[in-house]
Amino acid sequence: MKKTLTAAALSLAIALSIGTGSAFADSKMDKVIESVQGTDYKYGGTTLSGFDCSGFTMYVFEKLGIELPRQSGSQFNMGTEVSRSDIRTGDLVFFNTSGKGVSHVGIFVGDGKFAHASSSKGVTISKLDESYYAKRYVGAKRIMSTEQFETATLD
Repeated sequence: MKKTLTAAALSLAIALSIGTGSAFADSKMDKVIESVQGTDYKYGGTTLSGFDCSGFTMYVFEKLGIELPRQSGSQFNMGTEVSRSDIRTGDLVFFNTSGKGVSHVGIFVGDGKFAHASSSKGVTISKLDESYYAKRYVGAKRIMSTEQFETATLD
């Protein structure tokens, strides 16, 4: 019965996400991301006065009761690897923007988009298939358990 309810909840979340741009529509995670969108980029930043990429992901997940390490490379060493075709909302997506391995992280929000702290735009939403990110994509990791996912994505 519990598996049936879980499958139904996930199916509902996916169905509601089609065409909305975010499967989190008014969920806890969506509200946290929306509340910090536009916040300035600040190297080493982990607060509302400015975020760097891993500071942003740390902040969002902390609001959901999930602790992440401070650096993008350390965050990449967490969770379960997810193929690009299986990414779901809330998964972390990683990029090599420095030429030296994982150096950027964001949160997949659905519809081929991810939220991140961009050094040029601050906290923003970008498309995974934008040329810049597509060329630098390293992989995705699932950090949230099914229970955490349901808590973060349901009202």
